[in-house]
Amino acid sequence: MATVPDNFLGLEPKFSDYKTSQFAVLPIPYDSTTSFLPGTRHGPASIIKASQQVELFDEELEAEFFKAGVATLDPLAPEMASPQAMHESIFKAARRVVKDGKFLFGLGGEHGVTSGLIRAVMTKHKKLSVLQIDAHLDLRDTYEGTPYSHASVMRRVHEYGATIVPVGIRNVCAEEHKFLKRSKTNPITPITARQTLSDDDWVDRVLDTLGEKVYITIDIDGFDPAFAPGTGTPEPGGLDWYQVTSLLRLVAAEKTVVGADVVEVMPIPGQAVTEFLAARLAYKLMCYVQARR
Repeated sequence: MATVPDNFLGLEPKFSDYKTSQFAVLPIPYDSTTSFLPGTRHGPASIIKASQQVELFDEELEAEFFKAGVATLDPLAPEMASPQAMHESIFKAARRVVKDGKFLFGLGGEHGVTSGLIRAVMTKHKKLSVLQIDAHLDLRDTYEGTPYSHASVMRRVHEYGATIVPVGIRNVCAEEHKFLKRSKTNPITPITARQTLSDDDWVDRVLDTLGEKVYITIDIDGFDPAFAPGTGTPEPGGLDWYQVTSLLRLVAAEKTVVGADVVEVMPIPGQAVTEFLAARLAYKLMCYVQARR
């Protein structure tokens, strides 16, 4: 009986072998610092399963891009000693992928995993910009006792020296608001979800702020819950599929995207809306990146 290979996109060995693949998918089933609804630890497996139903022909670009090779690594075991220990574990695993010259694509898990991924990418790309699709800024210095919380992830990335461009923001705490006001040497100017509806130049502002080398982190709650209900911190008034994919296509065409992740998918029993969107989005981004190459 024929079976579907249990990897991202369900690819046969000649298109999923690590040695020859240009893309490497790193599943990180971790949600230790989740502060509202738990369950994002199940996100990577659900995305991979859903991806096996994604068409490999991209209808927008009118081509197949999986032949560049997409390897799926073994899921990274959760390090429960502390969030810092997990951060170090992610960094080490991701750094190996970066050293091997692969395009690193993380699948979360909570958004806290992103700092380790970006830190690894910055060992190769020192001057990095980060496009952050998200409902939240995630710029608290610490949250619930740890600086490695999902709510602090972009604060750590800012400390690494990366330029951050948040898009889709619609929930900000007072601490984050103050931080934005006083960050003069490496300023952050969010594009709110409301601005994407009222400002015709918002995409140009994103492109103008990003540098040449870009890492893309996509918190699935950047989408409106109508499109992606399966997430631990849903926020009304979010982005839609065409806003996000149009932005990603332009960024991939005009910049050099060097890594990415999709995080915060929390599967809802009985449906697969969010994980399928995440899987389709991940492959769509790979297609955009490979089309530019």
